[in-house]
Amino acid sequence: MRVLLVEDDTLLGDGVRAGLKQAGFAVDWVQDGQAAKLALETEEYALVVLDLGLPKLSGTDLLKWLRTQVSTIPVLILTARDTVADRIGGLNAGADDYLIKPFDLDELIARLNALLRRSAGKVTLTLQHGDIELTPSTHHVSKSGQTVELSAREFTLLHELLLHVGRVQSREQLEQNLYGWGEEVESNSVEVHIHHLRKKLGAELIRTLRGVGYVIDKENTR
Repeated sequence: MRVLLVEDDTLLGDGVRAGLKQAGFAVDWVQDGQAAKLALETEEYALVVLDLGLPKLSGTDLLKWLRTQVSTIPVLILTARDTVADRIGGLNAGADDYLIKPFDLDELIARLNALLRRSAGKVTLTLQHGDIELTPSTHHVSKSGQTVELSAREFTLLHELLLHVGRVQSREQLEQNLYGWGEEVESNSVEVHIHHLRKKLGAELIRTLRGVGYVIDKENTR
């Protein structure tokens, strides 16, 4: 999942970016509101983590602008502003969640996973398809009850496909969820990850539509 992190504190931003990358997110990090606006105008994101006290354009004003674009990207506010009025203001401006600094990184990741589930219309903690189960909060995958070890990017790719079962996604769309700015993307990286997932979870799980993309088909319930 590709996340836009908007945080002007260099030390905190670097730590959050590293933690989210370790959890399997692709992270683009900007340090002011105008840069965030440009990123949102030119890139596609699954989530936004937003500080309020930003230079050039405040987080609140950025959020209000984003919602005028009829954007439904889930936004989690990450800020030291901890009064009830601040929280109400952030939520009324269009935020989906609100986390006060200092915070626990595991809680941030859990909240982001919850936002992803809600935005995809999923309410359960575990995604299931046939005999395959994926639990985002623990990065656990199993097949027929047996744990399957996946790399961080294999997990992210499987998570993305399971969140959107029945929807074909192009290689470019999947790459955006696997890599942030500045990360080198090899020309066949998605194909390699798909190959590994098929070896570990079954050749029939992910279907290739040549020239179009990849999809996990909906289960036949007849």
